Amino acid sequence: MAESSMKDPIIYTQLERIEGPLIALVAALPGIGFGEAVRVVDLEGRIRHGRVALLDGDKVTIEVFQGTTGLAKGSERIRFLGHPITITVSESIIGRRLNGMGEPIDGGPPLTGVALNINGSPLNPTARAYPQDFIQTGITGIDAMNALVRGQKLPIFSSSGLPHDQLAIQIAQQAKIRPDLSGSAKDSEELVVVFAAIGVKHDVAVRFAEEISGRTVSFLNLADDPVMERLLTPRVALTAAEYLAFELGLHVLVILTDMTVYGEALREVATARGDIPSRKGYPGYLYSDLATIFERAGRIKGKPGSITQIPILTMPNNDITHPIPDLTGYITEGQIVFSRDLFRQRFYPPINLPPSLSRLMADGVGEGLTRSDHHPLMEQLYAAYARAEEVRMMTRIVGEEDLSTVDRCYLEFGQCLERLFIAQDITDDRSIEESLDIGWRVLGCLPREELTRLSTQLIETHGALLDEELDQGLEREKD
Repeated sequence: MAESSMKDPIIYTQLERIEGPLIALVAALPGIGFGEAVRVVDLEGRIRHGRVALLDGDKVTIEVFQGTTGLAKGSERIRFLGHPITITVSESIIGRRLNGMGEPIDGGPPLTGVALNINGSPLNPTARAYPQDFIQTGITGIDAMNALVRGQKLPIFSSSGLPHDQLAIQIAQQAKIRPDLSGSAKDSEELVVVFAAIGVKHDVAVRFAEEISGRTVSFLNLADDPVMERLLTPRVALTAAEYLAFELGLHVLVILTDMTVYGEALREVATARGDIPSRKGYPGYLYSDLATIFERAGRIKGKPGSITQIPILTMPNNDITHPIPDLTGYITEGQIVFSRDLFRQRFYPPINLPPSLSRLMADGVGEGLTRSDHHPLMEQLYAAYARAEEVRMMTRIVGEEDLSTVDRCYLEFGQCLERLFIAQDITDDRSIEESLDIGWRVLGCLPREELTRLSTQLIETHGALLDEELDQGLEREKD
């Protein structure tokens, strides 16, 4: 973070209060701004960074990013820097690994370039271009059923113990733009991944550092880092993404994990500030705070770059009505939901299709974008899977032997869809063509008269796939 252009030579040394990550003092200095950067030097000469969190007359409350452990009321030197919190960015940031405050931790040289405010600049709604153009993640449950398009924000709702970290790594490594599918993409266009891990354990951080490579920028905030740093990490990452997208014209995919940890950090700091709590103790401004992060995704008219977001959050007690997933769903354009039941059956990724949704999928798939059969095939698969779930419920009551022939076909279809279509290996990078072809083969479990959402022309075109013999793979290898 930049420390130049200090506007005031006065150094304050008397603190009134130290509480949690906050310190308070009296500063009779005109022009102190909300969110202004502050430098704190403790008795041992160690520098800590902070920002102005509250102004009440001449009383100033400061959030200290590195925590207040070891600070004393009369032994610190505090200076207001006259600018907001910034991160230094340039094209050379690609390939770097940084901490949650944007400082290098990969042993490389210090960052050089321009210093940008981590809060970003609000986008004029009229300047936004509508999200479009398909991004291939290599994950069938996303690409074929809940497609991601450039400029979209599509969160993943997971739970503790589910493999969302593995999926984040896989998407970071596999996500790509398909210029051969989209006429609006150029052959030279590549996808840059900005990966931000918030409050992760050391072993998880090591795994991210080892397995995520290539055209990526990684921000790693550890579980034992100060809580204030967790509030900065997504904003620092998005500032880097905005520079790459809107200044350099690159297409950027931002993966944020875990936004629930971010929300808990916000609750902790809000409690220390004395903010009035709302549901489950979270501050009443949780919605607007999350919106300042998620709404930084998108495309701008007249600029070639784009920012696409995949926020990942864990639902406490698998509760989708918890404030964080609940409010996230209002801000974003759909959600990918994980199923603990599928995970127990050893399916990866355990994507629960019925509650999953991509609201912008219809604008990013089809003729000239992916394939002409993409959207109708998705609708048919969803409809058939819903019927298969109904048959499963009925089977628990009447038993499988009393099912009709058609119902047994749906039961087989549900098993094949989960084992062959949704499930895939952690190294399996499926193209959208492969994913759609698997979908057609799975539909071969059903009589053709049941394919009511597919036109006769589509069925004739892809009839060979419907007639192929399915390797159902019902016998799994034992450990």
